Amino acid sequence: MTQKIGLAAALAFAVSGGAAWASGDAAAGERAFNQCVACHVVKNAAGDTLAGRNGRTGPNLYGVAGGPAGVAEGFRYSASLAAYGEAGNIWDEESFVAYVQDPTAYLREALGDNGARSAMSFRVRGDEDARNLYAYLQSLATE
Repeated sequence: MTQKIGLAAALAFAVSGGAAWASGDAAAGERAFNQCVACHVVKNAAGDTLAGRNGRTGPNLYGVAGGPAGVAEGFRYSASLAAYGEAGNIWDEESFVAYVQDPTAYLREALGDNGARSAMSFRVRGDEDARNLYAYLQSLATE
């Protein structure tokens, strides 16, 4: 089966650097990000903090939306997340949403390894919050 992509969708895809536009609400995601700031920061390549309080427990989330998994410079990932990233996986909306709701379960299923573990113990409670967080992180990548 083939699908036709409309001109607007194709332009949005091209402008976003190839990442599909998020289905969540970025403004709601900004509010939801308050639950992430204890561990995460969003800092661009120029060193400007766009969100968070310079949390150091988790990796910098700049460029996560649509970006490759497990590549934040200077961060030591769990062996399972490192393997997930080395396999060429990217954080598209669906994988991000599933991961943040249950990181260890997601990695176990994605890697086909019941022993896989994530270092992230926090779980986002709900699909809507997770989608909103993704939209917010995607919006910051354009700043």
